[in-house]
Amino acid sequence: MADIPLKDRHAVVTGAGGDIGAAIVSELARSGARVTLMGRTTTTLEARRAALPSALTAAVAVDVTDPASVRAAFARARAELGTPTILVNAAGIGESAPFVKTDLRLWRRTLDVDLTGAFLCAAEVVPGAVAEKWGRIVNVASTAGLRGYKYMSAYCAAKHGLVGLTRALALEMAPSGVTVNAVCPTYVDTAMTQRTITNIVETTGRTPEQARTSLERMNPLGRLVTPAEVAQAVGWLCLPTSAAITGQSIGVAGGEVM
Repeated sequence: MADIPLKDRHAVVTGAGGDIGAAIVSELARSGARVTLMGRTTTTLEARRAALPSALTAAVAVDVTDPASVRAAFARARAELGTPTILVNAAGIGESAPFVKTDLRLWRRTLDVDLTGAFLCAAEVVPGAVAEKWGRIVNVASTAGLRGYKYMSAYCAAKHGLVGLTRALALEMAPSGVTVNAVCPTYVDTAMTQRTITNIVETTGRTPEQARTSLERMNPLGRLVTPAEVAQAVGWLCLPTSAAITGQSIGVAGGEVM
């Protein structure tokens, strides 16, 4: 059983259509979990699902900002693969703007997806995990949940909130066998980061290479983190042997935060 430590565990991964979410799905599937891929676009989820070796998967469209959509998605996940006891909140958005240009629409949208969405999904998983006396919730936060960044007030606020939610829920769940942790990556080599690079180019006149280098230099390793590196940290936190790790916000950042 050592090579399939999550056998018979049902994991839900939101944001599974994105680069980090897809890597997490693959990591959990390799550990033997049944995995429900959740995201906004069914065609993208099905394409990700088709690349997995395991048939014990489901793809369910969801809008994590809509309580009715979340309830319906988790009801379908339970019907297809059983009670989920692992949740990875990987759904997220990040838009940068100076504070004076951060309007209420951007503010609300960022908090709705990055913070409220995690709350709504956790609310669907906690009762079943507590009943099973075993569970793992991992929130994909960011180094922006541990420090500040210029031009990212909404994103920093949302990710700080997600870290706070992680810590509070971890304490509440500790006696139940359910752990709650966060991983906090720095810039990851994803489509979202590429959009950040494009924005830097458009607003500063730098070349794409110069913009990418400016992000790489923030990491003491001198490079972007890979989605697989984030996924491996998440996978470790989901293992049965990680039962004593809870309430932590683990930087996947090459030493950028300590």
